[in-house]
Amino acid sequence: MKFERFLSLTGIEVELLIENRMYVDGEFVTNDETVATTDPATGTHLADVPVATEDQINQAVAAAARASQEWNSYSPVEKGKRLETFADALSEASDDLANLDVADTGSTIKRMQYDPEKGAELIRYFAGLITELKGDTLPTEGQTFDFTRREPYGVVAAISPFNHPAMFVGKKLAPALAAGNGIVMKPSEVTPLSALYVGHLVEETAIFPDGLVNFITGAGGVGQMLVEHPNVDLINMNGSVEVGKRVMESAATNVTDVILELGGKNPTIVFPDANVEKAATGAAKGMSLPWQGQSCSSGSRLLVHESIRDDVVSRVVDRFEAVRPDDPFKESADMGSIVSRQQYEKVLRYIEQTKEESAELLTGGEAIQPFETGYFIEPTVFEVAPELTIANEEVFGPVLSVITWSDYEEMIEIANGVDYGLTASVWTDSLQDAHRAIEDLEAGYVWVNQHGGHFTGAPFGGYKESGIGKKDSLEGLIGHTRLKNVNVNFEGGTHDWHSLG
Repeated sequence: MKFERFLSLTGIEVELLIENRMYVDGEFVTNDETVATTDPATGTHLADVPVATEDQINQAVAAAARASQEWNSYSPVEKGKRLETFADALSEASDDLANLDVADTGSTIKRMQYDPEKGAELIRYFAGLITELKGDTLPTEGQTFDFTRREPYGVVAAISPFNHPAMFVGKKLAPALAAGNGIVMKPSEVTPLSALYVGHLVEETAIFPDGLVNFITGAGGVGQMLVEHPNVDLINMNGSVEVGKRVMESAATNVTDVILELGGKNPTIVFPDANVEKAATGAAKGMSLPWQGQSCSSGSRLLVHESIRDDVVSRVVDRFEAVRPDDPFKESADMGSIVSRQQYEKVLRYIEQTKEESAELLTGGEAIQPFETGYFIEPTVFEVAPELTIANEEVFGPVLSVITWSDYEEMIEIANGVDYGLTASVWTDSLQDAHRAIEDLEAGYVWVNQHGGHFTGAPFGGYKESGIGKKDSLEGLIGHTRLKNVNVNFEGGTHDWHSLG
């Protein structure tokens, strides 16, 4: 395994990253078929990871189902303690995990250093929520008693995206385990290394029953087999709308419940009374440039009122032009590399198509090459009409579309006129305008005078094609449970319901 550049920076022992191993039923397993992962900033080969077979997937699902029974024999307090202990292990490994993610994703260390700790924070949060899984008592008639109880699904199949690997381990594990489920997690085949490292932490800490947590690797076919498995009880998936729809189709085969967090084409809306400096800074920061715009919540559409359009846009362009794409391991790097050749080529196709559609290029728009190899693209801003492709489809790259508006109703129609509804931000000093927009926007998460701040405990999830379900919150924990109703008759005989009425 060629990991010299990475290892020299992190000091991780090579044996912790042995190639061709994934974590199934409490042990590491191998396979003859593998898929390579590379450092997108340099093109350097990092490792080969196994492509899970159908038998290995069956083993992982069976192990998760079995281990969840033992896990649920523990008291809620004991489960919480074990989750908190595992969160501590994740925190202790945060430097190693962050560096793995930088090598694997191409995103900057400036940003990725926070992801492992965010994953640990989520585990601690859900550990503390376990005792909130409560039922209700319901009013009845006669000598009967009716109550509800929350129960785990059983086996959760978790499919995570490529952009925040270590953080998504926490996002997926935490609610699944806190609710009492076993889990089979498949990280993106592009960025699997930190998930496999967490597999080592699961093995080393021995906190969970063997088989409760499983990591399988491979390309899309592996995920397809996992979500189609008849013994998977819940699917929790992050990714593109296209893949999400395929997951729903597969889930329909077994009538399996799904939680989906998919794409976004999120508007940053600037009203005429907004603070120009703050709005411009927020619009630039909201594009998630430290990870190359590869975020589902990025504010990739800037809808700015015509009266302050020039002042806001000129400042946004200045901020984009000040961004320095560089080696993502450098603390000075403002932006890193696109995650893969496939994603790089996709972003460039959108840029070229937008140029051909005669949109005005305000800055950027070209590939750049800080190294001999690597997938770097300039931060890019276009002035576009609302009907252009780039104003309606998720690019998932460092490309901002500027749209000017003059009428409120027109602006809301543009903001809501896409298939997505994940996030939005509103920039105004008017409480009336802010609340009017909050009510009218078709988005699951709305910021006012900021874009991108998200604290643990706030439900995150979208409308329309941006997904189903909420995460990072009590709602996210409840979403990993099933509701059972119980009706008890104290009269000592059968109730003749058919005689009623």
